[in-house]
Amino acid sequence: MKVLVPLADGFEEIEFCTIVDILRRCEIDVVTVGLKAGPIKGSHMIKIIPDVYFDEINPDDFDAIAIPGGYPGFVNLREDERVLKIIREMDKKKKYIAAICGAPSVLIRAGIMEGRKATVHPAGISEFSSDQYVDERVVVDGKLITSKAPGTAMEFAVKLVEILAGRGRANKVKEEVFAKF
Repeated sequence: MKVLVPLADGFEEIEFCTIVDILRRCEIDVVTVGLKAGPIKGSHMIKIIPDVYFDEINPDDFDAIAIPGGYPGFVNLREDERVLKIIREMDKKKKYIAAICGAPSVLIRAGIMEGRKATVHPAGISEFSSDQYVDERVVVDGKLITSKAPGTAMEFAVKLVEILAGRGRANKVKEEVFAKF
């Protein structure tokens, strides 16, 4: 499995770091991709240097995309046609699409939410119809996985591991991360 994690200025650091860390702990190939070359500044001024620049990737190389939220990170992602195009292509090819916090609004902008259920940060609920929005921490609808906020990032990342690498691997990483002392 190979997962693309796009980064735009204003990303939510907890969500990004949790997704990347947990997936890599489980030996899932994660490639962080910057919308611009060089360091990307998070919403709390933490800078991350992505693995590659967006124009250097081939979308066909990826099995999944995991989109962190953060303000204005998710806004920057949903305004970038390259991101929307990859989401549409991945959806057509029945690949996994995951988004957390405000990032499910990127999926709306990409036009892939018709007939699907998702959750989103409470500030974004109005963008979803009543038959789309589900008030849960993590929602799985086929190959679409969404989650609410930074506080659900660990749950979200572990669910991604379960889906991409199996329940056994998800349980193992939970034991490692949530060890009792």
